[in-house]
Amino acid sequence: MKTLAKITTIVVLSIVSFSATAQKFGYVDTEYILSNIPDYKEAQGELDKLSIEWQKQLERQYSEIDKMYKNYQAEQILLTEDMKTKREEEIIKKEKEAKEYQKQKFGVDGELFKKRQELVKPIQDKVYQAVQDVANVSGLDIVFDKSSGLTMLYSNSKYNKSDAVLKKLGYTPGESK
Repeated sequence: MKTLAKITTIVVLSIVSFSATAQKFGYVDTEYILSNIPDYKEAQGELDKLSIEWQKQLERQYSEIDKMYKNYQAEQILLTEDMKTKREEEIIKKEKEAKEYQKQKFGVDGELFKKRQELVKPIQDKVYQAVQDVANVSGLDIVFDKSSGLTMLYSNSKYNKSDAVLKKLGYTPGESK
């Protein structure tokens, strides 16, 4: 994703450099903007809480698997082949269950991803709409996101439109710090 953003940035800058008309640029810092939105902080807190809870459950499962494996190793010499096979199957079954739980909670389409989409995406959509509105009002042709991995060697703060985006969203810049 970052590679795509860098390629897009290079293409945009190349096109702009060949353009005969002067372009107006601005930038925002979405990390700063989001850190000033209480709803985002609340959503992030809820996601962190869920993540920690699910991680603890996963750790308990792996701890139980580890205990089962150690018991199996300690008792292995005393067990018949059938008993060994049964124990090994139980351990493998528990490992599969733990991996499935991990995938269900933290996987690409897992519950954490879905919850993030539910809680954070609407806030991000509002921010991006506000960025577009601020760009239109300011007459900007291009707006960069300072926090998205785009490297800026120098930036004049007069082109920073982060506070304007926060105001457009109805928040007071710097209020949450």
